[in-house]
Amino acid sequence: MPALLCLLPGLALAQAPAPTPTPQRQQQLLRMLQQDCGSCHGMRLTGGLGPPIHAQAMRELPRDSIAAVIYHGRPGTPMPPWKSMLSAAEAEWLAGVLRGEEVKP
Repeated sequence: MPALLCLLPGLALAQAPAPTPTPQRQQQLLRMLQQDCGSCHGMRLTGGLGPPIHAQAMRELPRDSIAAVIYHGRPGTPMPPWKSMLSAAEAEWLAGVLRGEEVKP
């Protein structure tokens, strides 16, 4: 029982909201979204090599699923993992932007 109680504080931390990137980092992430993501998903994010990732299409998907695809990629597809270039919190923030939930600076 004491071991279980020791795990409870860790569970609370795991569910804490991800920190919002600084305004400067948000600008960098938005540039990455436009340039890097746009190269496959279309410059207007309406589709290309990859599927559409505009807000209307993304609102149908859970935010955490979108963040996971951004962060880990999709094995067996051209969608690369971006975890070497951004944090999990930044992937979560980008997922919110794609869903139209986050305010763009």
